[in-house]
Amino acid sequence: MLDIRGLTVRYSGLPVLKDINLTLEKGESLSIIGESGAGKTTLGLSVMGLVEGCCEGEILFQGKNLLSLKEEEIRRLRGREMAMVFQGVEGALHPLYTALDQVAEAIAVHSRKDAGSIRKKALGLLLSAGLDETTACFYPHQLSGGLKQRALIAMALANSPEILILDEPTASLDAGTKAEILALLNKLAGDRITIMITHDIHSAAYFSDRVAVLYGGRLIEQGPTGEVFKSPLHPYTRGLIRSCPDLSTTKDLQGIPGRMMPGVTGCSFHPRCTQRIHLCSLDIPEPVVTGGRLVACHRGGIVPLLEIKKLSKIFGKVKAVREVDLTLYQGETLALVGESGSGKTTLARTVMGLLKEDGGEFCLEGANISKRDAFFYQRVQMIFQNPMESISHRMNVLQAVREPLDINRPGDEEANNHLVRKALDEVELPGDQYFLNKYPHHLSGGEAQRVAIARALVLEPRVLIADEPTSALDASIQAKIIKLMLSLQEKRGLAILLITHDIALARKVSDRMAVMLKGSIVEEGPAGKLLGSPRHQYTRLLVNQSESPAKSMIL
Repeated sequence: MLDIRGLTVRYSGLPVLKDINLTLEKGESLSIIGESGAGKTTLGLSVMGLVEGCCEGEILFQGKNLLSLKEEEIRRLRGREMAMVFQGVEGALHPLYTALDQVAEAIAVHSRKDAGSIRKKALGLLLSAGLDETTACFYPHQLSGGLKQRALIAMALANSPEILILDEPTASLDAGTKAEILALLNKLAGDRITIMITHDIHSAAYFSDRVAVLYGGRLIEQGPTGEVFKSPLHPYTRGLIRSCPDLSTTKDLQGIPGRMMPGVTGCSFHPRCTQRIHLCSLDIPEPVVTGGRLVACHRGGIVPLLEIKKLSKIFGKVKAVREVDLTLYQGETLALVGESGSGKTTLARTVMGLLKEDGGEFCLEGANISKRDAFFYQRVQMIFQNPMESISHRMNVLQAVREPLDINRPGDEEANNHLVRKALDEVELPGDQYFLNKYPHHLSGGEAQRVAIARALVLEPRVLIADEPTSALDASIQAKIIKLMLSLQEKRGLAILLITHDIALARKVSDRMAVMLKGSIVEEGPAGKLLGSPRHQYTRLLVNQSESPAKSMIL
Protein backbone atom coordinates (compact mmCIF):
# COMPACT_ATOMS: atom_id res chain seq x y z
CA MET A 1 0.00 0.00 0.00
CA LEU A 2 1.12 3.55 -0.77
CA ASP A 3 -0.14 6.18 1.67
CA ILE A 4 0.58 9.87 1.02
CA ARG A 5 -0.27 12.12 3.96
CA GLY A 6 -0.14 15.91 4.02
CA LEU A 7 2.50 16.12 1.28
CA THR A 8 3.69 19.67 0.68
CA VAL A 9 6.54 20.50 -1.69
CA ARG A 10 8.23 23.89 -2.05
CA TYR A 11 10.66 25.14 -4.65
CA SER A 12 12.62 28.20 -3.46
CA GLY A 13 10.03 28.69 -0.74
CA LEU A 14 7.06 28.63 -3.15
CA PRO A 15 4.57 25.78 -2.61
CA VAL A 16 4.08 23.54 -5.66
CA LEU A 17 2.12 20.80 -3.87
CA LYS A 18 -0.09 21.59 -0.89
CA ASP A 19 -1.37 19.08 1.64
CA ILE A 20 -1.81 16.11 -0.73
CA ASN A 21 -3.52 13.04 0.72
CA LEU A 22 -3.77 9.85 -1.36
CA THR A 23 -4.01 6.16 -0.59
CA LEU A 24 -3.48 3.40 -3.15
CA GLU A 25 -3.90 -0.32 -2.57
CA LYS A 26 -2.02 -3.10 -4.31
CA GLY A 27 -3.30 -3.64 -7.85
CA GLU A 28 -4.98 -0.22 -8.03
CA SER A 29 -4.42 2.22 -10.89
CA LEU A 30 -4.79 5.98 -10.45
CA SER A 31 -4.67 8.73 -13.07
CA ILE A 32 -3.66 12.23 -11.98
CA ILE A 33 -4.99 14.88 -14.35
CA GLY A 34 -4.76 18.65 -14.58
CA GLU A 35 -3.30 21.46 -16.66
CA SER A 36 0.43 22.06 -17.04
CA GLY A 37 1.80 23.52 -13.83
CA ALA A 38 -0.74 21.81 -11.59
CA GLY A 39 1.98 19.79 -9.81
CA LYS A 40 1.38 16.38 -11.39
CA THR A 41 5.01 15.55 -12.24
CA THR A 42 6.24 16.92 -8.91
CA LEU A 43 3.93 14.44 -7.16
CA GLY A 44 5.44 11.54 -9.11
CA LEU A 45 9.00 12.73 -8.48
CA SER A 46 8.22 13.09 -4.77
CA VAL A 47 7.32 9.41 -4.51
CA MET A 48 10.54 8.52 -6.35
CA GLY A 49 12.62 10.70 -4.02
CA LEU A 50 13.80 12.87 -6.91
CA VAL A 51 12.44 16.26 -5.84
CA GLU A 52 15.10 18.90 -5.26
CA GLY A 53 12.77 21.13 -3.26
CA CYS A 54 11.67 20.99 0.35
CA CYS A 55 9.22 18.17 1.14
CA GLU A 56 6.95 17.97 4.18
CA GLY A 57 4.47 15.30 5.23
CA GLU A 58 4.70 11.54 4.76
CA ILE A 59 4.90 9.07 1.88
CA LEU A 60 4.46 5.67 3.51
CA PHE A 61 5.46 2.52 1.62
CA GLN A 62 6.25 -0.88 3.14
CA GLY A 63 6.01 0.70 6.57
CA LYS A 64 8.65 3.35 5.81
CA ASN A 65 8.33 7.07 5.30
CA LEU A 66 10.14 7.59 2.00
CA LEU A 67 10.73 11.26 2.79
CA SER A 68 12.83 10.41 5.87
CA LEU A 69 15.08 7.82 4.16
CA LYS A 70 18.71 8.53 3.42
CA GLU A 71 19.78 8.80 -0.22
CA GLU A 72 21.43 5.34 -0.10
CA GLU A 73 18.21 3.74 1.19
CA ILE A 74 15.98 5.42 -1.39
CA ARG A 75 18.39 4.39 -4.16
CA ARG A 76 18.02 0.75 -3.17
CA LEU A 77 14.25 1.10 -3.51
CA ARG A 78 14.33 3.17 -6.70
CA GLY A 79 14.27 0.94 -9.76
CA ARG A 80 13.60 -2.19 -7.70
CA GLU A 81 10.52 -1.49 -5.58
CA MET A 82 9.37 1.58 -7.47
CA ALA A 83 10.06 2.80 -10.98
CA MET A 84 9.09 5.70 -13.20
CA VAL A 85 8.67 6.16 -16.94
CA PHE A 86 9.69 9.78 -17.46
CA GLN A 87 8.06 12.27 -19.79
CA GLY A 88 9.86 12.95 -23.07
CA VAL A 89 11.08 9.79 -24.77
CA GLU A 90 13.69 11.68 -26.80
CA GLY A 91 15.88 12.48 -23.81
CA ALA A 92 15.11 9.51 -21.57
CA LEU A 93 17.37 6.95 -23.31
CA HIS A 94 21.19 7.15 -23.51
CA PRO A 95 22.16 7.76 -27.15
CA LEU A 96 25.31 5.56 -26.96
CA TYR A 97 23.64 2.38 -25.69
CA THR A 98 21.21 0.02 -27.37
CA ALA A 99 17.76 -0.55 -25.92
CA LEU A 100 18.87 -4.03 -24.82
CA ASP A 101 21.96 -2.67 -23.06
CA GLN A 102 19.94 -0.09 -21.16
CA VAL A 103 17.31 -2.54 -19.94
CA ALA A 104 20.10 -4.96 -18.96
CA GLU A 105 21.83 -2.20 -17.00
CA ALA A 106 18.60 -1.48 -15.07
CA ILE A 107 18.49 -5.17 -14.06
CA ALA A 108 22.20 -5.42 -13.24
CA VAL A 109 22.08 -2.54 -10.75
CA HIS A 110 19.79 -4.60 -8.48
CA SER A 111 20.84 -8.16 -9.42
CA ARG A 112 23.75 -10.53 -8.77
CA LYS A 113 22.98 -12.77 -11.76
CA ASP A 114 25.55 -13.35 -14.48
CA ALA A 115 25.62 -11.14 -17.55
CA GLY A 116 24.11 -13.80 -19.82
CA SER A 117 21.07 -14.30 -17.59
CA ILE A 118 20.59 -10.56 -17.27
CA ARG A 119 20.66 -10.01 -21.05
CA LYS A 120 18.25 -12.91 -21.55
CA LYS A 121 15.80 -11.38 -19.06
CA ALA A 122 16.22 -7.94 -20.63
CA LEU A 123 15.45 -9.33 -24.08
CA GLY A 124 12.37 -11.09 -22.71
CA LEU A 125 11.12 -7.80 -21.27
CA LEU A 126 11.66 -5.99 -24.56
CA LEU A 127 9.87 -8.74 -26.46
CA SER A 128 6.91 -8.58 -24.07
CA ALA A 129 6.88 -4.79 -24.57
CA GLY A 130 6.50 -5.20 -28.33
CA LEU A 131 10.07 -4.98 -29.70
CA ASP A 132 11.63 -7.88 -31.61
CA GLU A 133 15.19 -9.25 -31.38
CA THR A 134 16.37 -6.89 -34.12
CA THR A 135 14.89 -3.64 -32.79
CA ALA A 136 16.01 -4.57 -29.25
CA CYS A 137 19.58 -4.06 -30.45
CA PHE A 138 18.86 -0.68 -32.06
CA TYR A 139 20.21 2.59 -30.70
CA PRO A 140 17.64 5.24 -29.64
CA HIS A 141 18.01 7.26 -32.85
CA GLN A 142 17.02 4.13 -34.82
CA LEU A 143 13.74 3.69 -32.90
CA SER A 144 10.38 5.36 -33.50
CA GLY A 145 8.71 7.28 -30.70
CA GLY A 146 6.42 4.34 -29.97
CA LEU A 147 9.33 1.85 -29.79
CA LYS A 148 11.28 4.18 -27.49
CA GLN A 149 8.28 4.33 -25.19
CA ARG A 150 8.07 0.54 -25.19
CA ALA A 151 11.77 0.32 -24.31
CA LEU A 152 11.28 2.74 -21.41
CA ILE A 153 8.35 0.68 -20.11
CA ALA A 154 10.49 -2.49 -20.31
CA MET A 155 13.25 -0.67 -18.40
CA ALA A 156 10.83 0.46 -15.68
CA LEU A 157 9.52 -3.10 -15.28
CA ALA A 158 13.04 -4.61 -15.23
CA ASN A 159 12.90 -5.52 -11.54
CA SER A 160 9.12 -6.05 -11.17
CA PRO A 161 8.53 -2.94 -9.01
CA GLU A 162 5.58 -2.68 -6.64
CA ILE A 163 4.95 0.91 -7.73
CA LEU A 164 4.99 2.04 -11.36
CA ILE A 165 4.69 5.77 -12.16
CA LEU A 166 3.99 6.81 -15.75
CA ASP A 167 4.55 10.48 -16.59
CA GLU A 168 2.65 11.36 -19.80
CA PRO A 169 3.33 7.92 -21.34
CA THR A 170 1.30 8.65 -24.47
CA ALA A 171 2.23 12.30 -25.09
CA SER A 172 3.28 13.13 -28.68
CA LEU A 173 2.23 9.70 -29.96
CA ASP A 174 -0.21 9.20 -32.84
CA ALA A 175 -3.62 7.72 -32.06
CA GLY A 176 -2.75 4.19 -33.18
CA THR A 177 0.53 4.02 -31.24
CA LYS A 178 -1.15 5.59 -28.22
CA ALA A 179 -3.80 2.85 -28.22
CA GLU A 180 -1.10 0.18 -28.48
CA ILE A 181 0.90 1.65 -25.58
CA LEU A 182 -2.21 1.88 -23.36
CA ALA A 183 -3.14 -1.72 -24.16
CA LEU A 184 0.43 -2.76 -23.33
CA LEU A 185 0.35 -0.90 -20.01
CA ASN A 186 -2.95 -2.53 -19.09
CA LYS A 187 -1.46 -5.92 -19.90
CA LEU A 188 1.75 -5.35 -17.91
CA ALA A 189 0.27 -3.48 -14.94
CA GLY A 190 -0.48 -6.70 -13.07
CA ASP A 191 -1.13 -6.38 -9.35
CA ARG A 192 1.25 -3.46 -8.76
CA ILE A 193 0.26 0.09 -7.82
CA THR A 194 0.20 2.16 -11.01
CA ILE A 195 0.04 5.96 -11.18
CA MET A 196 -0.45 7.65 -14.55
CA ILE A 197 0.28 11.38 -14.78
CA THR A 198 -1.46 12.79 -17.81
CA HIS A 199 -3.34 15.69 -19.35
CA ASP A 200 -5.02 13.24 -21.73
CA ILE A 201 -8.57 12.56 -20.51
CA HIS A 202 -8.99 9.62 -22.90
CA SER A 203 -5.87 7.85 -21.63
CA ALA A 204 -6.97 8.36 -18.03
CA ALA A 205 -10.46 7.03 -18.78
CA TYR A 206 -9.07 3.94 -20.52
CA PHE A 207 -6.36 3.09 -18.04
CA SER A 208 -7.31 3.91 -14.47
CA ASP A 209 -9.65 2.68 -11.75
CA ARG A 210 -9.64 6.07 -10.04
CA VAL A 211 -8.83 9.60 -11.07
CA ALA A 212 -7.49 12.50 -9.01
CA VAL A 213 -7.72 16.10 -10.25
CA LEU A 214 -4.92 18.52 -9.34
CA TYR A 215 -5.19 22.28 -9.59
CA GLY A 216 -2.68 24.79 -8.23
CA GLY A 217 -0.97 22.03 -6.27
CA ARG A 218 -4.13 20.88 -4.50
CA LEU A 219 -6.35 17.86 -4.96
CA ILE A 220 -9.79 19.21 -5.79
CA GLU A 221 -11.65 16.08 -6.89
CA GLN A 222 -11.12 12.36 -6.64
CA GLY A 223 -13.25 9.29 -7.32
CA PRO A 224 -13.94 6.29 -9.58
CA THR A 225 -12.89 7.19 -13.12
CA GLY A 226 -16.22 6.48 -14.81
CA GLU A 227 -18.21 8.49 -12.27
CA VAL A 228 -15.87 11.50 -12.34
CA PHE A 229 -15.87 11.75 -16.13
CA LYS A 230 -19.59 11.08 -16.47
CA SER A 231 -20.72 13.58 -13.84
CA PRO A 232 -17.88 15.80 -12.58
CA LEU A 233 -18.51 17.55 -9.28
CA HIS A 234 -15.97 20.37 -9.52
CA PRO A 235 -16.27 23.17 -12.13
CA TYR A 236 -12.59 22.72 -13.01
CA THR A 237 -13.02 19.02 -13.73
CA ARG A 238 -15.97 19.81 -15.98
CA GLY A 239 -13.84 22.41 -17.76
CA LEU A 240 -11.07 19.87 -18.39
CA ILE A 241 -13.56 17.40 -19.85
CA ARG A 242 -15.18 20.08 -22.05
CA SER A 243 -11.75 21.11 -23.33
CA CYS A 244 -10.94 17.60 -24.53
CA PRO A 245 -12.07 16.59 -28.06
CA ASP A 246 -14.04 13.35 -28.02
CA LEU A 247 -15.87 11.56 -30.81
CA SER A 248 -18.39 10.18 -28.32
CA THR A 249 -19.61 13.64 -27.26
CA THR A 250 -21.54 16.12 -29.33
CA LYS A 251 -20.99 19.57 -27.84
CA ASP A 252 -18.33 21.80 -29.38
CA LEU A 253 -15.20 22.45 -27.31
CA GLN A 254 -15.37 24.93 -24.46
CA GLY A 255 -12.40 26.08 -22.45
CA ILE A 256 -11.79 27.42 -18.96
CA PRO A 257 -11.60 31.23 -18.65
CA GLY A 258 -8.36 32.76 -17.42
CA ARG A 259 -5.17 30.94 -16.50
CA MET A 260 -3.63 29.29 -13.47
CA MET A 261 -2.15 31.86 -11.10
CA PRO A 262 0.43 31.31 -8.32
CA GLY A 263 0.06 32.67 -4.81
CA VAL A 264 -3.74 32.71 -4.77
CA THR A 265 -5.36 32.94 -1.34
CA GLY A 266 -8.38 30.81 -0.51
CA CYS A 267 -9.47 28.32 -3.17
CA SER A 268 -6.73 28.16 -5.81
CA PHE A 269 -9.33 27.97 -8.60
CA HIS A 270 -11.53 30.86 -7.49
CA PRO A 271 -10.09 33.54 -9.87
CA ARG A 272 -11.28 31.40 -12.81
CA CYS A 273 -14.44 29.97 -11.27
CA THR A 274 -17.76 31.34 -12.52
CA GLN A 275 -19.69 30.22 -9.42
CA ARG A 276 -17.34 31.69 -6.82
CA ILE A 277 -18.63 33.44 -3.72
CA HIS A 278 -16.81 35.77 -1.31
CA LEU A 279 -15.73 32.89 0.94
CA CYS A 280 -13.80 31.31 -1.96
CA SER A 281 -11.19 34.10 -1.89
CA LEU A 282 -10.70 33.83 1.86
CA ASP A 283 -10.53 30.18 2.93
CA ILE A 284 -9.14 26.97 1.48
CA PRO A 285 -12.05 24.56 1.00
CA GLU A 286 -11.97 21.38 3.05
CA PRO A 287 -12.37 18.19 0.98
CA VAL A 288 -15.77 16.58 1.48
CA VAL A 289 -16.48 12.92 0.69
CA THR A 290 -19.90 12.23 -0.82
CA GLY A 291 -20.88 8.80 -2.07
CA GLY A 292 -17.29 7.61 -2.25
CA ARG A 293 -16.15 10.75 -4.10
CA LEU A 294 -14.09 13.67 -2.85
CA VAL A 295 -14.54 17.29 -3.85
CA ALA A 296 -12.89 20.40 -2.44
CA CYS A 297 -15.32 23.25 -3.12
CA HIS A 298 -16.98 25.73 -0.76
CA ARG A 299 -20.25 25.21 -2.65
CA GLY A 300 -20.05 21.43 -2.61
CA GLY A 301 -19.38 21.23 -6.36
CA ILE A 302 -21.31 22.41 -9.39
CA VAL A 303 -24.48 24.00 -8.03
CA PRO A 304 -28.05 23.66 -9.32
CA LEU A 305 -29.35 27.13 -10.20
CA LEU A 306 -32.93 26.51 -11.31
CA GLU A 307 -34.99 23.53 -10.17
CA ILE A 308 -38.45 22.91 -11.63
CA LYS A 309 -40.55 20.45 -9.65
CA LYS A 310 -43.85 18.89 -10.79
CA LEU A 311 -44.69 21.90 -12.97
CA SER A 312 -48.14 21.78 -14.60
CA LYS A 313 -50.03 24.15 -16.86
CA ILE A 314 -53.60 23.56 -18.08
CA PHE A 315 -55.52 25.44 -20.79
CA GLY A 316 -59.16 24.43 -20.41
CA LYS A 317 -59.12 20.65 -20.82
CA VAL A 318 -55.65 20.57 -22.38
CA LYS A 319 -52.68 19.72 -20.14
CA ALA A 320 -49.97 21.68 -21.93
CA VAL A 321 -47.34 20.88 -19.27
CA ARG A 322 -47.65 17.70 -17.18
CA GLU A 323 -45.74 17.55 -13.87
CA VAL A 324 -42.37 18.37 -15.39
CA ASP A 325 -39.17 18.00 -13.36
CA LEU A 326 -36.02 19.72 -14.64
CA THR A 327 -32.81 20.91 -13.00
CA LEU A 328 -30.45 23.40 -14.64
CA TYR A 329 -26.88 23.54 -13.29
CA GLN A 330 -24.45 26.44 -13.24
CA GLY A 331 -22.55 26.78 -16.49
CA GLU A 332 -24.39 24.10 -18.46
CA THR A 333 -26.65 24.10 -21.49
CA LEU A 334 -29.78 21.99 -21.26
CA ALA A 335 -31.57 21.62 -24.59
CA LEU A 336 -35.33 21.09 -24.39
CA VAL A 337 -36.35 19.51 -27.70
CA GLY A 338 -39.60 18.35 -29.24
CA GLU A 339 -41.91 19.15 -32.11
CA SER A 340 -44.17 22.22 -32.24
CA GLY A 341 -47.02 21.94 -29.74
CA SER A 342 -45.14 19.70 -27.32
CA GLY A 343 -45.27 22.34 -24.57
CA LYS A 344 -41.72 23.75 -24.67
CA THR A 345 -42.60 27.43 -24.95
CA THR A 346 -45.49 27.09 -22.48
CA LEU A 347 -43.04 25.65 -19.96
CA ALA A 348 -40.63 28.56 -20.50
CA ARG A 349 -43.34 31.23 -20.21
CA THR A 350 -44.67 29.57 -17.06
CA VAL A 351 -41.20 29.54 -15.49
CA MET A 352 -40.87 33.25 -16.30
CA GLY A 353 -44.22 34.05 -14.70
CA LEU A 354 -45.85 35.12 -17.98
CA LEU A 355 -48.32 32.28 -17.43
CA LYS A 356 -49.64 31.20 -14.04
CA GLU A 357 -48.71 27.63 -13.16
CA ASP A 358 -51.47 25.22 -12.14
CA GLY A 359 -49.19 23.11 -10.01
CA GLY A 360 -45.58 22.60 -9.02
CA GLU A 361 -42.87 24.77 -7.56
CA PHE A 362 -39.52 26.39 -8.37
CA CYS A 363 -36.22 26.68 -6.55
CA LEU A 364 -33.69 29.33 -7.53
CA GLU A 365 -30.21 28.91 -6.05
CA GLY A 366 -31.72 26.60 -3.43
CA ALA A 367 -34.51 28.99 -2.35
CA ASN A 368 -38.19 28.33 -3.03
CA ILE A 369 -39.75 30.89 -5.37
CA SER A 370 -43.32 31.85 -4.50
CA LYS A 371 -43.46 34.91 -6.75
CA ARG A 372 -41.45 36.43 -9.57
CA ASP A 373 -39.94 39.51 -7.94
CA ALA A 374 -36.85 41.62 -8.59
CA PHE A 375 -34.65 38.89 -7.07
CA PHE A 376 -35.97 36.41 -9.63
CA TYR A 377 -35.71 38.63 -12.70
CA GLN A 378 -32.21 39.81 -11.83
CA ARG A 379 -31.13 36.17 -11.99
CA VAL A 380 -33.39 34.65 -14.66
CA GLN A 381 -33.96 36.25 -18.07
CA MET A 382 -35.48 35.05 -21.33
CA ILE A 383 -34.70 35.51 -25.02
CA PHE A 384 -37.89 35.23 -27.02
CA GLN A 385 -38.29 33.57 -30.38
CA ASN A 386 -39.16 36.78 -32.23
CA PRO A 387 -37.07 39.77 -31.11
CA MET A 388 -39.45 42.20 -32.80
CA GLU A 389 -42.18 41.05 -30.40
CA SER A 390 -40.00 41.34 -27.30
CA ILE A 391 -38.64 44.83 -28.05
CA SER A 392 -41.10 47.72 -28.06
CA HIS A 393 -41.20 49.51 -31.40
CA ARG A 394 -41.57 52.76 -29.45
CA MET A 395 -38.13 52.37 -27.83
CA ASN A 396 -34.76 52.93 -29.42
CA VAL A 397 -31.84 50.56 -28.74
CA LEU A 398 -30.63 52.50 -25.70
CA GLN A 399 -34.07 52.57 -24.08
CA ALA A 400 -34.85 48.93 -24.87
CA VAL A 401 -31.62 47.56 -23.42
CA ARG A 402 -31.69 49.95 -20.45
CA GLU A 403 -35.31 49.23 -19.48
CA PRO A 404 -34.48 46.24 -17.18
CA LEU A 405 -31.95 48.46 -15.39
CA ASP A 406 -34.43 51.31 -15.05
CA ILE A 407 -36.92 48.90 -13.45
CA ASN A 408 -34.55 46.99 -11.17
CA ARG A 409 -31.81 49.57 -10.53
CA PRO A 410 -33.32 53.04 -11.02
CA GLY A 411 -31.37 56.16 -10.25
CA ASP A 412 -27.98 56.64 -11.90
CA GLU A 413 -28.71 57.12 -15.61
CA GLU A 414 -25.06 57.56 -16.55
CA ALA A 415 -24.07 54.29 -14.83
CA ASN A 416 -26.96 52.47 -16.50
CA ASN A 417 -25.95 53.83 -19.91
CA HIS A 418 -22.44 52.52 -19.29
CA LEU A 419 -23.86 49.04 -18.55
CA VAL A 420 -25.91 49.23 -21.75
CA ARG A 421 -22.79 49.92 -23.82
CA LYS A 422 -20.96 47.11 -22.02
CA ALA A 423 -23.78 44.66 -22.80
CA LEU A 424 -23.86 45.76 -26.45
CA ASP A 425 -20.10 45.30 -26.67
CA GLU A 426 -20.43 41.75 -25.31
CA VAL A 427 -22.87 40.88 -28.08
CA GLU A 428 -20.59 42.57 -30.63
CA LEU A 429 -22.79 45.59 -31.37
CA PRO A 430 -21.61 49.22 -31.49
CA GLY A 431 -22.28 51.50 -28.54
CA ASP A 432 -22.06 54.80 -30.39
CA GLN A 433 -24.90 57.28 -30.28
CA TYR A 434 -25.93 56.60 -33.88
CA PHE A 435 -26.66 52.95 -33.13
CA LEU A 436 -28.19 53.68 -29.71
CA ASN A 437 -30.73 55.96 -31.39
CA LYS A 438 -31.90 53.29 -33.82
CA TYR A 439 -35.42 51.82 -33.51
CA PRO A 440 -36.26 48.13 -34.08
CA HIS A 441 -37.42 48.69 -37.65
CA HIS A 442 -33.96 50.09 -38.46
CA LEU A 443 -32.27 46.80 -37.43
CA SER A 444 -31.58 43.62 -39.36
CA GLY A 445 -32.84 40.33 -37.95
CA GLY A 446 -29.40 39.45 -36.56
CA GLU A 447 -28.97 42.90 -35.01
CA ALA A 448 -32.43 42.76 -33.44
CA GLN A 449 -31.69 39.37 -31.88
CA ARG A 450 -28.36 40.63 -30.52
CA VAL A 451 -30.16 43.62 -29.00
CA ALA A 452 -32.63 41.18 -27.41
CA ILE A 453 -29.71 39.17 -25.99
CA ALA A 454 -28.04 42.35 -24.68
CA ARG A 455 -31.33 43.32 -23.03
CA ALA A 456 -31.51 39.89 -21.38
CA LEU A 457 -27.87 40.04 -20.24
CA VAL A 458 -27.70 43.64 -18.99
CA LEU A 459 -28.70 42.60 -15.45
CA GLU A 460 -26.02 39.89 -15.52
CA PRO A 461 -28.44 37.01 -14.88
CA ARG A 462 -27.28 33.53 -13.94
CA VAL A 463 -29.95 31.68 -15.91
CA LEU A 464 -30.87 32.37 -19.52
CA ILE A 465 -33.93 30.79 -21.12
CA ALA A 466 -33.56 30.95 -24.90
CA ASP A 467 -36.74 30.09 -26.83
CA GLU A 468 -35.81 29.24 -30.43
CA PRO A 469 -33.36 32.18 -30.43
CA THR A 470 -32.13 31.58 -33.98
CA SER A 471 -35.09 30.01 -35.77
CA ALA A 472 -35.83 33.12 -37.88
CA LEU A 473 -32.20 33.81 -38.81
CA ASP A 474 -30.11 32.64 -41.74
CA ALA A 475 -27.45 29.99 -41.12
CA SER A 476 -24.44 32.30 -40.86
CA ILE A 477 -26.14 34.66 -38.39
CA GLN A 478 -27.47 31.66 -36.46
CA ALA A 479 -23.94 30.33 -36.04
CA LYS A 480 -22.69 33.71 -34.79
CA ILE A 481 -25.54 34.04 -32.28
CA ILE A 482 -25.01 30.53 -30.89
CA LYS A 483 -21.24 30.98 -30.63
CA LEU A 484 -21.87 34.29 -28.87
CA MET A 485 -24.14 32.63 -26.30
CA LEU A 486 -21.61 29.84 -25.64
CA SER A 487 -18.80 32.37 -25.31
CA LEU A 488 -20.81 34.31 -22.75
CA GLN A 489 -21.59 31.07 -20.96
CA GLU A 490 -17.87 30.30 -20.72
CA LYS A 491 -17.05 33.78 -19.38
CA ARG A 492 -19.98 34.16 -16.98
CA GLY A 493 -20.93 30.58 -16.10
CA LEU A 494 -24.42 31.13 -17.53
CA ALA A 495 -26.88 28.29 -17.22
CA ILE A 496 -28.79 28.13 -20.51
CA LEU A 497 -32.12 26.40 -21.10
CA LEU A 498 -32.24 26.21 -24.89
CA ILE A 499 -35.66 25.48 -26.36
CA THR A 500 -35.44 24.21 -29.90
CA HIS A 501 -36.90 21.78 -32.40
CA ASP A 502 -33.54 21.62 -34.20
CA ILE A 503 -31.83 18.40 -33.10
CA ALA A 504 -28.66 19.25 -35.04
CA LEU A 505 -28.36 22.55 -33.17
CA ALA A 506 -29.06 20.90 -29.82
CA ARG A 507 -26.38 18.31 -30.61
CA LYS A 508 -23.74 21.00 -31.08
CA VAL A 509 -24.44 23.18 -28.05
CA SER A 510 -25.95 21.13 -25.22
CA ASP A 511 -24.42 19.28 -22.30
CA ARG A 512 -27.73 17.57 -21.53
CA MET A 513 -30.96 17.13 -23.43
CA ALA A 514 -34.57 16.66 -22.38
CA VAL A 515 -37.19 15.44 -24.87
CA MET A 516 -40.74 16.78 -24.49
CA LEU A 517 -43.84 15.09 -25.89
CA LYS A 518 -47.43 16.21 -25.20
CA GLY A 519 -46.35 18.21 -22.16
CA SER A 520 -44.21 15.50 -20.54
CA ILE A 521 -40.47 14.85 -20.41
CA VAL A 522 -40.11 11.39 -21.94
CA GLU A 523 -36.30 11.16 -21.89
CA GLU A 524 -33.41 13.09 -20.37
CA GLY A 525 -29.67 12.61 -20.19
CA PRO A 526 -26.20 13.62 -21.46
CA ALA A 527 -26.55 14.83 -25.05
CA GLY A 528 -24.04 12.40 -26.54
CA LYS A 529 -25.55 9.38 -24.84
CA LEU A 530 -29.16 10.38 -25.52
CA LEU A 531 -28.54 10.98 -29.23
CA GLY A 532 -26.22 8.00 -29.62
CA SER A 533 -28.56 5.46 -28.06
CA PRO A 534 -32.04 6.95 -27.52
CA ARG A 535 -34.33 4.81 -25.36
CA HIS A 536 -37.74 6.32 -26.11
CA GLN A 537 -39.30 5.69 -29.51
CA TYR A 538 -40.20 9.39 -29.88
CA THR A 539 -36.54 10.36 -29.33
CA ARG A 540 -35.49 7.83 -31.94
CA LEU A 541 -38.02 9.35 -34.34
CA LEU A 542 -36.66 12.88 -33.77
CA VAL A 543 -33.07 11.70 -34.28
CA ASN A 544 -33.98 9.80 -37.46
CA GLN A 545 -35.85 12.79 -38.84
CA SER A 546 -32.88 15.07 -38.18
CA GLU A 547 -30.50 12.68 -39.94
CA SER A 548 -32.64 11.76 -42.96
CA PRO A 549 -32.17 14.99 -44.97
CA ALA A 550 -28.40 14.71 -44.67
CA LYS A 551 -28.51 11.06 -45.69
CA SER A 552 -30.69 11.82 -48.71
CA MET A 553 -28.24 14.54 -49.85
CA ILE A 554 -25.33 12.10 -49.59
CA LEU A 555 -27.25 9.44 -51.49
